[in-house]
Amino acid sequence: MTLAVKDLGRSPGSMRTLEEHIAAPKDFGAALIGVQEGSDMELDLKLEAVHEGILVSGTVSVAVTGECGRCLDPIAYDLDVNVQELFYYEDAELLEEEEQDEQRRVERDLIDLEPALRDAVVTALPFQPVCREDCQGLCPECGIRLEEDPGHHHEVVDPRWAALAGLAGTAADEAPKSKESDEREES
Repeated sequence: MTLAVKDLGRSPGSMRTLEEHIAAPKDFGAALIGVQEGSDMELDLKLEAVHEGILVSGTVSVAVTGECGRCLDPIAYDLDVNVQELFYYEDAELLEEEEQDEQRRVERDLIDLEPALRDAVVTALPFQPVCREDCQGLCPECGIRLEEDPGHHHEVVDPRWAALAGLAGTAADEAPKSKESDEREES
């Protein structure tokens, strides 16, 4: 997704628009949700020459697909993401050495939009996608859908206490009653 920007020159204020449909590249998402490789991405961008470089701003429209993080049902919706990125000219002075890696560059009158678009789209995706806000998900013990059986539960005994629970029941039944404790209770 490289664009030639030679026509903008280095004269601040020159501008052009870009309205284009392109195929989504690979790895445009996270583990559970993202943009399918090869699906249609609609770009509506404005490229402006500024003193430091080329400012790209506008929107990217994508079709998001994935699965719910709770119940694993499929999810699909359209997403519009705002994009604003400054591509610095090759000879522009950068602020600090730490920030140089994060700053995008105009190289040989070309800009590579893919990393900027990927950053904008991926950060707009939900961290934990759900099909509905009130999705109850799956039972962690047996995997049935909790929507279908709202009262579903399992009797879970912590294995650390299981041995003690067995001892407590047998100790109370087998313990001989002492006369001293009976006498203390009566007084």
